[in-house]
Amino acid sequence: MPASEPLQRRGSRYRIENSDVLDLQFVFTPDFNQTVTVEPDGFITLKEIGDVHVQGDTVPQVKDKLQEAYSKILAKPVITVFLREFEKPYFLALGEVGHPGKFELHGTTTLAAAVAMAGGFTSDAKHSQVLLFRRVNDNWSSVTKVNLKHMLKSRSLSEDLVLQPGDLVYVPKNTISKVKGFVPIPTVGAYGPIP
Repeated sequence: MPASEPLQRRGSRYRIENSDVLDLQFVFTPDFNQTVTVEPDGFITLKEIGDVHVQGDTVPQVKDKLQEAYSKILAKPVITVFLREFEKPYFLALGEVGHPGKFELHGTTTLAAAVAMAGGFTSDAKHSQVLLFRRVNDNWSSVTKVNLKHMLKSRSLSEDLVLQPGDLVYVPKNTISKVKGFVPIPTVGAYGPIP
């Protein structure tokens, strides 16, 4: 990991993303109350102020920015910021699972639990090489290979990783399922099985 990329602490505050919706309430000047959506470029457009960049900020940071911006036209503005709509934490499960797709991430969810939430392994799954992709920054992701077959067989969950928002769980096909389409299968004919 590059030295300039800080580690993100677990339990850190939510950071505003584009398409989030914020309710702004002005305690003493309700004429300025408004609901704003964060645009794709990370800005919101405010009454009487114009554009303010909020993407990547926490709600308290947005409140501070707005109070500073509105203090130019209001005397000591008191603003409350509510996060009305936001991207809920999720993970993706793809490959050889029963129900591949996007799942909401509630509480502490481990890799084994994520596979179970996605319908478990299919008969073609390679249990020993489950891949966990995690975005480290905009330029690269880390990949961790986990042998869930061994972990579950040994009844030791010490290797069961805890998922983070945005993680991708991928279960590849096993070798037999990759070649079974090329192997001839004996069929039953009118006179019995083919030898």
